[in-house]
Amino acid sequence: MSNRNNNLLEVEIAGIKFKNPVIAASGTFGFGREYSGYIDLNKLGGISVKGLTLEPRKGNKPPRIAETPGGILNSIGLQNPGVKAFIQEELPFLNKFNTVIIANIAGNTMEEYCEMVEILSDTNIDAFELNVSCPNVKEGCVAFGNTVEGISEITEQVRKYCKKPLIVKLTPGVTDIKEIALAAEANGADAISLINTLLGMAIDIHKKRPILANNFGGLSGPAVKPISVRMTYEVSQTVKVPVIGMGGITSGDNAIEFILAGASAVMVGTWNFVNPNACIEVINGIEKYLVQYNHDSIYDIAGKIKLNG
Repeated sequence: MSNRNNNLLEVEIAGIKFKNPVIAASGTFGFGREYSGYIDLNKLGGISVKGLTLEPRKGNKPPRIAETPGGILNSIGLQNPGVKAFIQEELPFLNKFNTVIIANIAGNTMEEYCEMVEILSDTNIDAFELNVSCPNVKEGCVAFGNTVEGISEITEQVRKYCKKPLIVKLTPGVTDIKEIALAAEANGADAISLINTLLGMAIDIHKKRPILANNFGGLSGPAVKPISVRMTYEVSQTVKVPVIGMGGITSGDNAIEFILAGASAVMVGTWNFVNPNACIEVINGIEKYLVQYNHDSIYDIAGKIKLNG
């Protein structure tokens, strides 16, 4: 499908222009190389790379993935080659493509996050996505993003070293997602992405043990979409910075739900495993909807939901 005009799908987030609002979500798209034989990466709005840590990580022992009705549980444990290997081996490949590159970063201490941001700020990435679902080992392994204090401190400290736009990715496992989002915004977030996975569990009834070796895992896929749409709406009503919605998107129609709820862009994750062409199909679906209803841009519908009652 060809655009009626070049601006139909274009969006801008934190000063970065995306050719379309569809970003491959972190953790489901590797470093792009893994999908480059299936789709043209130039067609994507952006790629949020697999979560990076300061040093290489082997991740958790298997089994690390369990299928559930309408989704998957994963406990990969942030397996990745580390920041330096990413810069040397993966980033040159990604920079060949005309798409926005977002570095998703994770750490166990404030210092690790800050060091990674400092190192990556001088590379050809376009933005950071801060994974705050990681346990802070210095604070008894409570996730950075679970409290207003935690999200405030991690965002404020990282902001000091960050020379690129900073997207803070929120965890849904909190009492009030709105106050967490406000804290991220107040301390320097240029955009908010949500939601990260929900903590879940699956049990093998014959072995009487959890299926995952790590017992618990993050639930993603279509099963979480109603929750992620609701949280996207709540956050977009609360903050002034752009919101990127994700969680269970499998089609252009799904993506439109998030945009109507207030998202400026969306991320497609788990469905890439089911259909390697998922992101392209979502892009085409969004465009088809805009043409069908004679809209001139994403902004004609972003946040334009009309509540009942």
